[in-house]
Amino acid sequence: DGRTGEKFHRKVTVGYIYMLKLHHLVDDKIHARSIGPYSLVTQQPLGGKAQFGGQRFGEMEVWALQAYGAAYTLQEMLTVKSDDVAGRSKVYEAIVRGEDNFEIGIPESFNVLVKELKALGLNVDMKNTGS
Repeated sequence: DGRTGEKFHRKVTVGYIYMLKLHHLVDDKIHARSIGPYSLVTQQPLGGKAQFGGQRFGEMEVWALQAYGAAYTLQEMLTVKSDDVAGRSKVYEAIVRGEDNFEIGIPESFNVLVKELKALGLNVDMKNTGS
């Protein structure tokens, strides 16, 4: 023992001792995004901190908002904050003007789905039934 000089009653390791420091610091991990790059194909925000991407709102998070009854929040997150290109600019303009109502358009992911179905040889037509 280094303090008393007495012998230890258990086996001890003698030799070089290596200490490793984990470099998981908050400053390296924290990431936030208000605006940033979007995917060219789907027009959805890119993923990951390295690409200055957004946080993914997954399937289970959608279920949680559905169960909570937050329909307008869910609609906003899945269209305007995601891949509704025209809706993005309309929302921005409405906020600048101080208005609180705006029309939500068709998400770009739906347009990608329609194009893929047409590539398979399916004729897809959209009908406006009127609200």
